[in-house]
Amino acid sequence: MHNITRFLLPVAIVALLGMAAYYSLENGAAEVGVFSSNGRIEATDIAIAARIGGRVQELLVNEGDFVEAGQVVGRIDSESLRAQLLQAQAQQNQAVSAVLAAQSAVQQARSQEQAQAAAVRLREAELNAARKRAKRTGTLVREGAVSEQLAEDNDTMVASAEAALGAAKAQLSAAAAAIRTAEAQVAAAEAAQAAAAATVVRVEADVADTVLVAPRAGRIQYRVAETGEIVGSGSRILSLIDLTDVYMTFFLPSALVGRLTLGDEVRLVLDAVPQVSIPAQISYVADVAQFTPKTVETASEREKLMFRVKARINPELLQKHITQVKTGLPGMAWLRLDKQQPWPDSLPPLVNP
Repeated sequence: MHNITRFLLPVAIVALLGMAAYYSLENGAAEVGVFSSNGRIEATDIAIAARIGGRVQELLVNEGDFVEAGQVVGRIDSESLRAQLLQAQAQQNQAVSAVLAAQSAVQQARSQEQAQAAAVRLREAELNAARKRAKRTGTLVREGAVSEQLAEDNDTMVASAEAALGAAKAQLSAAAAAIRTAEAQVAAAEAAQAAAAATVVRVEADVADTVLVAPRAGRIQYRVAETGEIVGSGSRILSLIDLTDVYMTFFLPSALVGRLTLGDEVRLVLDAVPQVSIPAQISYVADVAQFTPKTVETASEREKLMFRVKARINPELLQKHITQVKTGLPGMAWLRLDKQQPWPDSLPPLVNP
């Protein structure tokens, strides 16, 4: 039994080394701790869509064209929106006129209040004079200096002055109420003006959104719609890829993923340009495993769960070779478990920066 164990132990070690070599012997790299995986170049895909539905009036770019951030790439027909804008602007002008008219009414009401206040003061003075005159007349009547008729006339004038003062005070109250009514009309008119202004801003924004603008620099991948087509709100018109955000997506088993960290160095070798290696860094590791994708061809590997990993290429390097960047290219991603170990001599040299 002891002899059998001594025999099987080396066999088991050789088998384990063989499993590790599956990831370290691809393309002639014999160093243990260096492994590779199939992948494909991808880039961030951005939808240039119509926020406002309508007919595509014109498209100013074709598939494969490079565009800059803020560049106008197309337009949606905006005639109906422009008519709505004219209507909204007319309503805004009417609201402005209504505010001015309401403010003028307030000024008139205040002037009327001032006039009524002056009339009250005048009637109060007349009443005081009438009362003093009636008082003197009453004294003279008791002394027999004047007739009682004159005293009665003066008393009547006092009553008349009191009535006039009451009427003046009522008119003053009415003038104050008119001011409050006019001020309320001003507030309503100003609210209507603000609503009209907001409508103008909204329609202007809708008109502006009929101009399709590239949100960032990149290359037009697809023309999803064509000139003359009717598109709905939110419909994709153009597909733009950001060529400064390019990465390779590949899959690794959990035994290897657990030893990776974000920022680890990766070498990418594309089938289209096998003579150079492209430097990249691990930018994403999925936190949930999934079944091995169809791109892994061996039956044994399909039985395992794999983690999706992204290796992002330096944007500055991409910018220098922007015209050569293409998505969908297959290749191999090479990684090192031991960061101190040199890269295999069998790997092609790094691309010229």
